[in-house]
Amino acid sequence: MELTRTSFQGVGNIIRFNWPFYAVAGIVFIGLLFLQKILPETLRVLIWLGIGFAFLTIFISLLVSYYIYDFTNLYQLNWLKPTTGNKALNINAGFDETSELIKQKFPAINLTICDFYDPEKHTEASIKRARKIYPPSPETISVKTEKLPFEDHQFDWTLAILSAHEIRNEPERILFFQELQRVTKPAGKLYVLEHLRDPNNFLAYTIGFLHFHSKKTWIRTFKNAGLKIQEAKKVNPFITLFILTPHGNTP
Repeated sequence: MELTRTSFQGVGNIIRFNWPFYAVAGIVFIGLLFLQKILPETLRVLIWLGIGFAFLTIFISLLVSYYIYDFTNLYQLNWLKPTTGNKALNINAGFDETSELIKQKFPAINLTICDFYDPEKHTEASIKRARKIYPPSPETISVKTEKLPFEDHQFDWTLAILSAHEIRNEPERILFFQELQRVTKPAGKLYVLEHLRDPNNFLAYTIGFLHFHSKKTWIRTFKNAGLKIQEAKKVNPFITLFILTPHGNTP
């Protein structure tokens, strides 16, 4: 059966996974509506300006999220164009939206699915909520970022889709990519899809863009892990794709 995404699945999941934030914002808004009635005129103006700015930033972030995850063809995986082999590794950080889509797009694929989520290291509350709503599939292998349970050069292509930024500690992140390099064949490719800490994502998410890593940080991570950037390109204004090869392997 063909797997399809609903019209507002992406932005809907964002609201579901982060509902406490939106609930608190609503409560604060209602409280300020009552409070402003007893305050001097100057403070009322400031409160209304603050409310307007806060809700504008929330609206913009949700609108951009709708554009990224529901309007564009991100999940059609047109950016994924492997050229060799069919043995692949898809590794996520507790929430997997892509493995079934990958198997659908590449019917001959031999796909291994891994989840490196560790509640002691990766403390994002939204991931915990996501896992309750969408539990990992039975075929998913739970792994550690610093040691993947696979032989050297086992996979033709390796994917980390909107997941590796959850590794906040840089040495851990470098070890993780060293492991991805180790398990990928010398002629293979690594596909890393990420938001960046850049002006576009700042305009979309304001201080929320600090949850992402800068391009400079990713370049340093890849270099220290012994990986070479074959290509870095935007798949849309807010998402960047890095295509990597083992160091010294010619594109």
